[in-house]
Amino acid sequence: MDQTLKVLFLAAEAAPFAKVGGLADVAAALPKALRQLGVDARLMIPRYGAMRGEQYDFHRLGELISVPVGPDYEPVHLLEGMAPGEVPLYLIWDEKYFSARDKIYGFNDDPQRFVFFSRAVIAALQALNWVPDVIHANDWHTAPVPAWLDVYGRRDPFYRDIVTLFTIHNLAYQGLCGRLLLTFGRMEELPHLSVEPPGQVNWMAQGLAHADLLSTVSPTYAREILTAESGMGLEPLLISRQDRLFGVLSGIDAEVWNPSTDTALTQAFDATSLRMRAVNKSALQREIGLPGRTEVPLLGCISRLDEIKGVDLLVPALETLLQQQDVQFVLLGTGDPQYETELRALAERFPESARVFIKFDDRLARRIYGGVDLFLVPSRFEPWGMGQLIAMRYGAVPLVRATGGLADTVIDVVEQPASGTGFVFRPYTVAAFTETLGRALAAFRDRPRWEGIQRRAMEKDFSWEAAARTYIDLYRRAQALHRLH
Repeated sequence: MDQTLKVLFLAAEAAPFAKVGGLADVAAALPKALRQLGVDARLMIPRYGAMRGEQYDFHRLGELISVPVGPDYEPVHLLEGMAPGEVPLYLIWDEKYFSARDKIYGFNDDPQRFVFFSRAVIAALQALNWVPDVIHANDWHTAPVPAWLDVYGRRDPFYRDIVTLFTIHNLAYQGLCGRLLLTFGRMEELPHLSVEPPGQVNWMAQGLAHADLLSTVSPTYAREILTAESGMGLEPLLISRQDRLFGVLSGIDAEVWNPSTDTALTQAFDATSLRMRAVNKSALQREIGLPGRTEVPLLGCISRLDEIKGVDLLVPALETLLQQQDVQFVLLGTGDPQYETELRALAERFPESARVFIKFDDRLARRIYGGVDLFLVPSRFEPWGMGQLIAMRYGAVPLVRATGGLADTVIDVVEQPASGTGFVFRPYTVAAFTETLGRALAAFRDRPRWEGIQRRAMEKDFSWEAAARTYIDLYRRAQALHRLH
């Protein structure tokens, strides 16, 4: 692959340094996969307070950088380090907006913080004396970069040829704020878009309007966001640019998620030693305090607890199932306090068969993936969905709703018995979810059939190489379009 292609990947989070959701995993894995294909891919994120210097080998790069914001300049440090896979990592170190705070999101001034980060990225390029061919920006937090480059950067020889690709990970988060923030970011010339409320800036929309090329994290989600149901008010803009919108299925890092080497598991296994997986089920049952019965189906769910994740289907369906059938259930996740309360109450009503853990716990998550029989993802919307991919790799059969990346990755065993890798339902109803649970539990009782489903799921290749090759093609396409503009 062409050694000369230079790509700067921008994100608000990247594993293992700062992680809230799937974006962090993409930011860690895609640049790594690109480098393995010969691309000079580098990563830039903010330095948050939780990223302690003693944990990571970061060092200061050059002099202080002056970032033009408001009526003056704000000085920042640029740190350099290495992300997994020998990916060069740059950190914007600013005490006011990032380094004094441990959390990534959730502050009233988030739009101001990420406009500042974006302006710091633009300033840091000059300090690095490294001009990327492509800036790959992700979600609204980095959208000011393609917007600035399109409106202002084309006038400056240093920035003129930098191409931008903007990826939507979740259209629901849009970075809405007052237009006064454009003065702070010295971006007053940014045009008001028809999809923006009067007097406001929608950063997601600005990224979509100004990038050379657009992508999202699955082909089905790319089609869904062109509709009123899933377009979150931005569908007119997306439709107007749909010739530049591509759905690229994100993968998972096969080295990070590997049941044959995962030290969190009691017993290593792979598709050829599937029977050994039962050791992990027994160990998980013991650890979470459920009766150690391998013949009982153990259902699992690892999820952010909010309305788009299908918790309003999960609770009533499990209520009925746990009353009527001999099954076990475990959930790990945090989110909406109402859903946390409902799930805790469910576990209290069924102390012999249900466990709920309201926390983030990577080790327990891995043991759930490696131990449960059936993995539940009943999402209302799911742009990509990482959980079902990890579940399949770890031999947990997924049960999902046909939406976004779930529809692109799980093949229903009833519709395609010879190639099926899980169970799929379509209408977003408790009845449809419950009926599909019934189908899955019936299949579980047929051991040879169940093991066939597990093996097919484990043998699917969801590694990053195919996606990385597609992105290289998109970068080249973006370069051609940029030259025409």
